[in-house]
Amino acid sequence: MAEQTIRFDDGAAYEQMMGIWSRFAGEIFLDWLAPPTGLRWIDIGCGNGAFTELLVERCNPAEVQGIDPSAEQLAFARTRPAARVAKFHQGDAMALPFADASFDAAVMALVLVFVPDPARGVSEMVRVVVPGGAVMTYMWDMLGGGFPLDPIYDEMKAMGIPATRPPRMDASRMEALRDLWRGAGLEDVQTREITVQRTFSGFDDFWAISLKSPALRPSVAAMRPADVETLIARVRAGLPAHADGRITCTARAHAIRGRRALRPESVAGQ
Repeated sequence: MAEQTIRFDDGAAYEQMMGIWSRFAGEIFLDWLAPPTGLRWIDIGCGNGAFTELLVERCNPAEVQGIDPSAEQLAFARTRPAARVAKFHQGDAMALPFADASFDAAVMALVLVFVPDPARGVSEMVRVVVPGGAVMTYMWDMLGGGFPLDPIYDEMKAMGIPATRPPRMDASRMEALRDLWRGAGLEDVQTREITVQRTFSGFDDFWAISLKSPALRPSVAAMRPADVETLIARVRAGLPAHADGRITCTARAHAIRGRRALRPESVAGQ
């Protein structure tokens, strides 16, 4: 597996490639959470603000702070209508620039597999929420065939072609999420699967949008032209089209939520 760093440096491209998928999953995620209005939220790894926008649209928050390491993604986030409420900052998920107990709810949307130390990231989420506050995430099932770009990655693997992947894909397993949440001392831990579909106008649409991925694009660019043509043919064959040429793809995410204990002494590390 390739070890190159994945750089999220184009918020508009990311919106077309993953932002739409994120919103589809995020709608179901928020339906499941059913959070009360008026909460103070932190959106960790907010990226270009796709999920932050949902928080503002649907949850009537008192406050939203978005944190992400990518200046380019944050620049795009600040152009969204959500920016009338949300504030966006450059920062590290493993060292959040906020005091203890600053928020009522902490969320990561499609982020945890990019955090080098997921346990430390979850610990930071716990630290910045109040006792009784909510800590939650949803993450594509990266090892179980749930990632939206798996139709391409699976064929690359079959062809023996290396591809850049997130560093901690193991953290996307449901059991790994449960272990992380319980290990952080969180209570009332609950999980669910989220399945979503996205329809593309045709294969060319699917391929062009998929190649906006900051991980997939350089991997394909490094391939020999003949191998790219073979890859395209294999992916096309694995994605049966509707009678009108449209292609519908399915993705699956794992979601988890928990509550910081009301008794500070029962929270891990305190």
